[in-house]
Amino acid sequence: MNVKVFKIPQAGPDDVSGLAAFVQAGKLNPAAIVAILGKTEGNGCVNDFTRGFAVQSLKTYLAQHIGASAAQRIIYVMSGGTEGVISPHLTVFTREDAAPDAARDWGLVLGVHHTRDFAPAEVGTLAMVHEVAAGTTAAIAQAGLTPEHVHFVQVKCPLVTASRRAQATESAVLSDSYKSMAYSRGASALGVAIAVGELSPDAVTADSICQNDDLYSAVASASAGVELLNCEILVLGNAPHAASGFVIGHSVMQHALDVDAVQAAIAHTQQPLERIINVFAKAEADPRGTILNRRHTMLDDSDISHTRMARAVVGAVVASVVGDPMVYVSGGSEHQGPPGGGAIAVISRTR
Repeated sequence: MNVKVFKIPQAGPDDVSGLAAFVQAGKLNPAAIVAILGKTEGNGCVNDFTRGFAVQSLKTYLAQHIGASAAQRIIYVMSGGTEGVISPHLTVFTREDAAPDAARDWGLVLGVHHTRDFAPAEVGTLAMVHEVAAGTTAAIAQAGLTPEHVHFVQVKCPLVTASRRAQATESAVLSDSYKSMAYSRGASALGVAIAVGELSPDAVTADSICQNDDLYSAVASASAGVELLNCEILVLGNAPHAASGFVIGHSVMQHALDVDAVQAAIAHTQQPLERIINVFAKAEADPRGTILNRRHTMLDDSDISHTRMARAVVGAVVASVVGDPMVYVSGGSEHQGPPGGGAIAVISRTR
């Protein structure tokens, strides 16, 4: 498997000029694109339409090159919110068969999966947990990975809007749209934890979703949005059949200022700092209301969502270590690392 990774700056959610430049230069084969992760400059909340705007712009551009149906099959994960120093950008993943004579080495491989659509009553429930677990397992197999060599699983998941609740034939469990984002992320993360063997299926009950902080995945990253009804899953890991020239490593931030975990994730790649392509981190305002034994007020601010503050903090911490503010930091880390912390992964070039 030959996986390539491209990090492309954006001037706005509809800016595809950087992607177009790579395509026109023959450096990126649009037909080989399997996933695009992006940071868009909206509020990252329920009404953040920059995510859907970015997806629509990408699909429109790619449909001109590879056809509408092929463009539709790509995994699109737009994470809203570029608070603080986080710079809007895209990370584009391509996958092709390696040439017969290409050197194989331990390196980056990937798998993808689209789940079925979820009814509003299923979002944030055990039904979602089990569907994501099955989808993640399928993506792991597609990548030719074993669970212990999975380093990052990105899930884009739906939320429940007021209009979706009103149109549902079955009552939605979650009556608050913003709360549905958290439960959707949490259920998705628990599904990943089951798939990679961090948790047994019996350990996850309906009552544990967004309630039992002891249950979490060290490799899951979930982002909820209004722009889809299903879950889109991207699995990244290392395998001996790679011909990519990239490698991935991960760690777990114990709190929002955990510089040691950032450095550990970099060290896990066994590559120097200058070879880093991108960093993918989760951010959360510690639900206990403290950080390093000091009180924080992120959860008490009624003007600005705590997820926005957390992204700004973690984005600054990561950027200060890698020397680049163009990093992927996603807010809301329910079951994606310990309370107040979050999973973090680093992709680097090996040559």
